[in-house]
Amino acid sequence: MTDGPSPRPDDLSPATRLVALGREPAAPGAQVGAPLVLTSTYHADGEVAYGRGGNPTWSALEEAVGSLEGGDALVLASGMAAVSAAFALLPHGGTVVVPSAAYNGVMATVADLEASGGATVRRVDVADTAAVTAALDGADLLWLESPTNPLLEVADLPAVCAAARARGVLSVVDNTFATPLLQRPLEVGADVVVHSATKYLAGHSDVLLGVVVTAPTAAGRALRARLQRHRLLHGGVAGPMEAWLALRGLRTLHLRLERACANAAELARRLAGHGAVTRVRYPGLGAVVSIEVVGGAPGAERVAAATRLWVHATSLGGVESLLERRRRQPNEPAEVPEELLRLSVGVEDVEDLWADLAAALERAAG
Repeated sequence: MTDGPSPRPDDLSPATRLVALGREPAAPGAQVGAPLVLTSTYHADGEVAYGRGGNPTWSALEEAVGSLEGGDALVLASGMAAVSAAFALLPHGGTVVVPSAAYNGVMATVADLEASGGATVRRVDVADTAAVTAALDGADLLWLESPTNPLLEVADLPAVCAAARARGVLSVVDNTFATPLLQRPLEVGADVVVHSATKYLAGHSDVLLGVVVTAPTAAGRALRARLQRHRLLHGGVAGPMEAWLALRGLRTLHLRLERACANAAELARRLAGHGAVTRVRYPGLGAVVSIEVVGGAPGAERVAAATRLWVHATSLGGVESLLERRRRQPNEPAEVPEELLRLSVGVEDVEDLWADLAAALERAAG
């Protein structure tokens, strides 16, 4: 071992940070992994007074995710807890600009806000930069997904975040699909980043967890304080075990994502030439592919029921490949075609995935 200071996190590649951060300081006999701290109660006069206010296992995960996104992270109980915390930044009666089709939990949230008079909602095509920019006049918050769920539309994040900032509009970007390995929204002007850490960050379909990240600036720290207070008072806190599992899963994000993205790109190429597929939606990044199939909703349901390796389930981002007809879910936007199947491509052998999916498409079409 050579003498000298340890490298700063910013000097390390994302792949190295995934492995190295969120660990205990090196010391003779110390454990290598992050501690799993299972307590609700702390001795008085310490940094944390009660389990709802903090936990060392949360802190370890927050350090790692914050470094990856280039900001300061807060872990919450679920992706929807993170969504709810971010929407708490919207003033009552304010105006929010959202995609016309996005994650249905978000769409249900804004619909409830609209129905109760809590917000005015402007729905836009996020791929239309001019339309997004026009909708920002007089708005309070811009909510973005890029790519969107499940239509996989891509926003010009630098342009629309700059337009929001110029108008004093807070911008929030759900980065669940891309992960910080494919894009870092804070670097292009976003104010808040949201993750369903249940998905790619944890990566093994065994936890519910959410994260919000803010910029390491005075304005970002003020937002983080508001989000932290929301977490404390509304109780959307993560379990230490879930945070520990997510940190363990995070260690292999670069490996999982590289394989899943390669599989997705190859499957998208093959699906584009299949007779039972009428449209392939794939933006060229990430590991989610959406397809529209012959036979309408019944045809899509037949495909989902006919696979043997692909799992028919409603999540994404795990090591296993999942598929689902999205319109079977309550609150799914009407803009989503009835025959659309969302494919969350996993890390299996691509030939096995293709053989199973192609056979299911043939059986359903035939």
